[in-house]
Amino acid sequence: MDASSAYQDTLPVSSDALLGQLDDWGLAYRLYTHVPLRTVEDAKAVEGELTRPGERAFRIKNLYLRDKKKRNYLVTLEQDRAVDLKALGVALGAGNLSFGSSDRLMQHLGIRPGAVSPLAMITGVGQEVRLIMDAAAREAEVIYMHPLVNDRTVAMARADLLAFLERIGCEVTWLDGSERA
Repeated sequence: MDASSAYQDTLPVSSDALLGQLDDWGLAYRLYTHVPLRTVEDAKAVEGELTRPGERAFRIKNLYLRDKKKRNYLVTLEQDRAVDLKALGVALGAGNLSFGSSDRLMQHLGIRPGAVSPLAMITGVGQEVRLIMDAAAREAEVIYMHPLVNDRTVAMARADLLAFLERIGCEVTWLDGSERA
């Protein structure tokens, strides 16, 4: 199975259910459908079709990581930010970090590779996943991310994303530029 909406009913929370929850909570978003996007390069190929002129958009890449103590992290960074896992581990007090397997990704965030997103914290918060976000996101008007599948993208105002995270009980740890992630 891939990470597209064709298989969303096999996820703990479907993309449709997530979008319905956002609607119920009055959290605004713009929904785009497109070919499955698996990498930052794939996303860059379609971002011109999604972005509104003059919009201060924050485009992300997401890393699902684990440390030696089996603690799980979802790290959301600006899509072009370089990542040094060793430095990031030190900054987080986590020691050595490594990428989590696709099985663990499903277990802890309820998604498949290619669809990693802060919105997956709807499952991750109950699995004690720690959300780490690039502090640059605080300056964005709009944050673009997958709604649990990789053939859809939502554009949400920063305030609405933060309201979503607060609503599900997810605390954000902000990563500023000094960590050299």
